[in-house]
Amino acid sequence: MALNQEEVKLFGLVGSPFSTRVEIALKLKGVEYRYEEEKVGNLSDTVIKYNPVYKKVPVLVHNDKPIAESLVIIEYIDETWKQNPILPSDPYKRALARFWSKFIDDKCMIPAWKTAFTLDEKEREKSFEETEDAFQFLENELKDKFFGGDDIGLIDITAVFIAFWFPIVQEVTGLKLFTSEKFPKLYNWSQDFNNHPIVKENLPRREGLLAFFKARYESLVASK
Repeated sequence: MALNQEEVKLFGLVGSPFSTRVEIALKLKGVEYRYEEEKVGNLSDTVIKYNPVYKKVPVLVHNDKPIAESLVIIEYIDETWKQNPILPSDPYKRALARFWSKFIDDKCMIPAWKTAFTLDEKEREKSFEETEDAFQFLENELKDKFFGGDDIGLIDITAVFIAFWFPIVQEVTGLKLFTSEKFPKLYNWSQDFNNHPIVKENLPRREGLLAFFKARYESLVASK
């Protein structure tokens, strides 16, 4: 049974990979929701009330019950709306999906960000190697079109930063890390993922992100 828009709200930020994760999950499930746009550095009192621990978005509010943290939200969505499963039904495969999703957040996103926006050469080189190693683990783990098989699953959604955000950051900073030569399976996955109809319609404007990261990087370099 479809829910009214008033019953599901998503507080997020345009340009946030974490908010985009939740939007993709909601759209894959066909859940109607109302999107509430927040401002960077100036979150509303409502978000602070709903997420007083971390004070950040995304926050999903379902029938006045708030859920925070993108991966927690996605699991909640998957358990609440049964159509189009995002996590596998098999307990072991579910555990693996959770493992690799946490791996992406801990071992891919953090060092990738440091690689792009750290000017110290030693730190940058260390982060580059860490990111390269992490991407290689994902390259080896990818067995089908998507990490979820023929359909998008939790790991794919979690890795939206790698598929869409990181190539933009890489273009701005001149990195040569995520290429089709180094990681052919992961690179092809990123193309298929970004071009999936539901993913494509929920990604932010590439031009806007490119301008944002370019300005950030130029400011960083100028302050050196």
